[in-house]
Amino acid sequence: MGKIIAITNQKGGVGKTTTAVNLAASLAAMQRRVLLVDLDPQGNATMGSGVDKGELTLTACDLLLGDHPIGEVMVAGLPGGYDLVPANADLTAAEVELRDVMHKERRLQRALMPIVANYDYLLIDSPPSLNMLTLNALVAAQSVLVPMQCEYYALEGLSSLVATIEGVRRSLNPALKLEGLVRTMYDPRNNLSNDVSSQLQEHFAEALYRTVIPRNIRLAEAPSFGLPVLLYDKTSKGALAYLALAGEMVRRESGLAEGLESGLENPAVAAPVIDMTQEDTAGVVFVKLKERAS
Repeated sequence: MGKIIAITNQKGGVGKTTTAVNLAASLAAMQRRVLLVDLDPQGNATMGSGVDKGELTLTACDLLLGDHPIGEVMVAGLPGGYDLVPANADLTAAEVELRDVMHKERRLQRALMPIVANYDYLLIDSPPSLNMLTLNALVAAQSVLVPMQCEYYALEGLSSLVATIEGVRRSLNPALKLEGLVRTMYDPRNNLSNDVSSQLQEHFAEALYRTVIPRNIRLAEAPSFGLPVLLYDKTSKGALAYLALAGEMVRRESGLAEGLESGLENPAVAAPVIDMTQEDTAGVVFVKLKERAS
């Protein structure tokens, strides 16, 4: 049975879609069967996977509305080695049409059921907001992966996001866990990046992936070519970082203790999927960084 992971952050511009596309390609490169579900009306994961969102006839919108089964909507055999449920602006209409539908928050969960066993990982790229699409992702998922840019305001929203996960777990999906936090767009020359990274390590060590995703020009360029960075430049720091992240995720899943040999920061031991409550995040990092900035 495949593991369904929602890649979510209510703040935009944190590397969420970049993580979704490149983690999917990296897991596929490790011989894992991967489905990427684009649930963002912007369709950036679709375009970044080499699929023209303007040419689509069927999208995630048709899946959520129940007009077509997932086998008809899915684009299989992409160059990145994974399959894709594509998206475009039609998804914005899905929220309106689902407004009065019973169990509307479970539409994605039900749509994925027939094919979950066909994959090792099903990754959902959620919109950067809390809406019905994000709720569908959280209800369908077993765990939540949170990309976090190493900046001041990224930490401010962590407590709110954890509260959202708690609420979904209490009312709709008791099995939902926090998969972990991933530091993205990290620049070691930036003092604030180092401060944020250190505070995350100090206070959320169990939830924090040790792999760090750096700022990297190849990562920024790859989407314009419709390619994961692994296909665009497999020797780049961005490609190596996402391979390391995929390796760490697989090791967490399998419970192995040894890390991959790499020049990047990688795990030495496997880490569990975390139960984190809102109280765990309440202001600890935010206050300390505010003191440093003053």
